[in-house]
Amino acid sequence: MRVISGSARGRALKAVPGMGTRPTTDKVKEAIFSIIGPYFEGGNVLDLFAGTGGLGIEALSRGMTKGIFVDLEYKAIETVKHNLKQAGFSDKAEVYKNEAERALRALAKREIGFDLVFLDPPYRLKHGDKLMLQMEELGLVSIGTAIVLEYESSYEYPETVGGFTLTRKAVYGETAVSIYRYEAAEAEGASSGEEIL
Repeated sequence: MRVISGSARGRALKAVPGMGTRPTTDKVKEAIFSIIGPYFEGGNVLDLFAGTGGLGIEALSRGMTKGIFVDLEYKAIETVKHNLKQAGFSDKAEVYKNEAERALRALAKREIGFDLVFLDPPYRLKHGDKLMLQMEELGLVSIGTAIVLEYESSYEYPETVGGFTLTRKAVYGETAVSIYRYEAAEAEGASSGEEIL
C-alpha cells in the first residue's frame, strides 16, 4: 500500500494490524481520484472511518490543505498517525478516536466545513446515507462537496440523499463506490454567498 500520486507519491503506508479493517486497494483508490480529482487546489478533507488513513492522505498528497481523520479503533488511530508522519503530513492533519456521529457533532461545533468526505464504514453498517443527512443538517458541507461512499456491492444506496445527488457509481468485485455531490441551493448547509446558475 502506498501513496499513488502527488507530493508524497511512492511513500509506503502501513496497514492496520489484525483483520478488522479493509484498506482500499490501490486500483480502487486510483479510480476514485481519477473521478473526483485527480488533483485539488486546497480544501478540507474528512476521512471518517479512516482505517489506515490512506484515502485522506492521498487527498492531501494531491493538494488538499487540511485533513481530519476519525476512527473508533485504537490500532487504526496509531496507524493513521504513523502513515501521516511517513507521508510528511502530520502538520496538515488532526486525528481523533471517536464514533462517527459524535465526531460529526463535535466538528460542527467548531464550524468546520469539508470539500471532500470519505465514508468507508464497516460493511455490516448500512448507514452511509444517514451520515450524509447528518452532515447536511449540521452544515458540514457546501455546494460542490463530494462524498465518496464505499460499501458492499450487493447493497444499494439511493440516487439522492437529502441535497446530495449520485454522480457516479462503480463496482470492483465485492466493493462498490458511489460518488455524491452536494447540490441543494436551498439547503441550510450551503455556504452563504454562493449562487447556483
